[in-house]
Amino acid sequence: MFNKGSIILFLFFIILVTGCGTQQSTEQTLTSSDSETILRNHEEVKLANEEFNELIVHYINVGQADSTLLELTNDTQPFHILIDSGDWNSNDVVTYLQKERISHIDILIGTHPHADHIGQMDQILELFDVSEVWMSGDETTSQTFESVLDAIIESDVDYHEPRAGEVYDIGSLVIDVLNPDQLTGDIHEGSLSLLVTYGEVSFLFTGDAEHQTEQAIIDRGHHLNSTVLQLGHHGSETSTIPAFLAAVDPEIAIISAGKDNSYGHPHEEVVTRIEDAQIDLYATFIHGTIIISTDGQHYHVTTKSTEQSKEIPTENIDSPNESDITSESNCIDINFASASELAKITHIGTERASQLIELRPFETISDLAQINGIGPARIAEIKTENLACIGG
Repeated sequence: MFNKGSIILFLFFIILVTGCGTQQSTEQTLTSSDSETILRNHEEVKLANEEFNELIVHYINVGQADSTLLELTNDTQPFHILIDSGDWNSNDVVTYLQKERISHIDILIGTHPHADHIGQMDQILELFDVSEVWMSGDETTSQTFESVLDAIIESDVDYHEPRAGEVYDIGSLVIDVLNPDQLTGDIHEGSLSLLVTYGEVSFLFTGDAEHQTEQAIIDRGHHLNSTVLQLGHHGSETSTIPAFLAAVDPEIAIISAGKDNSYGHPHEEVVTRIEDAQIDLYATFIHGTIIISTDGQHYHVTTKSTEQSKEIPTENIDSPNESDITSESNCIDINFASASELAKITHIGTERASQLIELRPFETISDLAQINGIGPARIAEIKTENLACIGG
């Protein structure tokens, strides 16, 4: 078994030796003066391919997590891209792929290494034929992240860490990498952000990028106008700033979030911002899996729910009661509780609650020793308090 240092060195070696299997354009650094060149390239691709096969984008209903499947036919061969892989405590993405009779993933992308975005990557690498993996390059010490690294090494898959300005052509489909420009150590700030263009229809993904990252993407001069925007960070108020929404100017906004989740996503001010801009709004916790199909000129939206309303009822925006996020024994489940609930645990507090969330899932209470400042004595006191628990 590799230790963490060996894994990172090994992956660095993979990057140097293998690179990335898709066709990458020669334009690697995007400045504001380069953006016109990228736009011309997009137009040339569109004009050179007057007939487009159908592109189908599945915003999979994975609860309080993210996973989006893109499928198209490229040179008569099916091509599949999976952006994020749901949460660590489920196999719903695996089940969905199997139900869709998909056996091969050409590009498996983890926008950032939090467990609600890379949760099932290890299962997918084990069960499906995967050509290459894209990740941001940020690291965590969570068991989920370590499992994904082990799976990447064991599968011998090609590995790549895209950077802003890279452009990839996959037949008629073009992927612009908008973020990260460089890593800062802030995992949300390092979220892989991608603009996927297919003819005249485009889709924007930003992972959990927050306001400072959205502003940086604007400042770098990227072309952002898109048909469909998946709202950053599950519709949190930390994302979708007015300037970014105006630059993207989408016709459709998608929220991937769990019903009555402990974070209160989506936040009311973001929903109001979308509605005031008269953008059609869909949410997985209302509409189930949302599927958008396009021929490069027109698009069609279908959902896996019988409820077709484009409005998000206000009762789904309210934060849940405390009873919704604690077990019947009134303990605080460290793998699911909100930051405010976790802060009630002795020695955790607000700052450590944030670190705890980044590190989970945990298998035992003793695993809280991974948090800075939590040693054996404090673990013993946490156990004695009998407030922290791990649900069944």
